Amino acid sequence: MKRSALAGIAAGSTLAAVAVTGLAATATGIAQEVITEQRNATPTDQSLTGPYGSTRSMNVADEVGYLARMVAHDQEAVAAARQLRRSDRPQMRALGASIVERQSADIATMRTWLDKWYPGRSATATAYQPMVRDLSELSGDALDDAFLRDMIPHHMAAVTMSQQLLMSGRAQHAETAGFAMRVREARHAEMFRMQRYLAHWFKGWSMPCGMRK
Repeated sequence: MKRSALAGIAAGSTLAAVAVTGLAATATGIAQEVITEQRNATPTDQSLTGPYGSTRSMNVADEVGYLARMVAHDQEAVAAARQLRRSDRPQMRALGASIVERQSADIATMRTWLDKWYPGRSATATAYQPMVRDLSELSGDALDDAFLRDMIPHHMAAVTMSQQLLMSGRAQHAETAGFAMRVREARHAEMFRMQRYLAHWFKGWSMPCGMRK
């Protein structure tokens, strides 16, 4: 790939730096609300939540690490989203179907890139720590509430990893840079969609001041 193309991508990302910083700050604020709630939960509740601190370990060292970690990250999201087939809410069933379709396609694409560009390296490029609790025994409001509260910080991690890759200039291929831009923007928007669902359906959740959209 020509350096000029990568330079253009980096320049475009720099021009959007102010907006992107706002996206990352918003994502972090939403996730921090979730993490605070989990820290204040009862011991029984905490046993269901999974290691939310894992969002802090989502550091991108290089392109192969980003792709390998995103494959594992999206696999977890797809597995969780499939549980929404049992949701009583059509909005949640539609959200789950959208995540399964889109992120399954993304997984296939990233695996193709890994096999083509980094044969044999993807297995050693990541050590993924789960971020979503087991949803298989939940139903009704409990299922919807748990999914939304877990998936907001899950999406935030994807936004953060994509932002790191773009701003560090570590994307070695234009395809990866374009993918990271799409992930950053699409999942940030979806986070607000999930936030609105939480605010509308469940008590005790409100959009942090200055972060309403």
